[in-house]
Amino acid sequence: MGNLRAIAIIPAFAAAAWCAGAPAVTPRPAAPKAVPRAASADAQIESAIRAKFAKSKIGVEKFQVHVQGGVATIEGKTDVIQHKGVATRLAKSGGAAAVANHIQISEAAREKAAQNLETGRRRAQIKRGEPRSEAAAPQRQTR
Repeated sequence: MGNLRAIAIIPAFAAAAWCAGAPAVTPRPAAPKAVPRAASADAQIESAIRAKFAKSKIGVEKFQVHVQGGVATIEGKTDVIQHKGVATRLAKSGGAAAVANHIQISEAAREKAAQNLETGRRRAQIKRGEPRSEAAAPQRQTR
């Protein structure tokens, strides 16, 4: 019976306090959700990377860029093997702390690169008018 008395007294005290003009306890309004600083920095880095892609020859349409925590993730496909390295360098110069490059290189591009290595293309090493040698590697002199 003592428990019933305590249960009946609590609402009575609450009603008396309310009638006496005690300030009512209202829940605090939720604080507005601010955009975390890292998210806004990530968005700035992502837009800078997209701008660099748009200005370059590789274009922005080929690749998707996402930045989270300063790490840029690049996805897409390419037919030029050099685009993968260029995309990484552009992302780093755009402000990314690290780059996860998930660009897939087509099989045709891989075959072309392998063929170029086999034939020993040396455009930069050959001067005009100089005959091209058959050997891919220079001869070593022995003593």
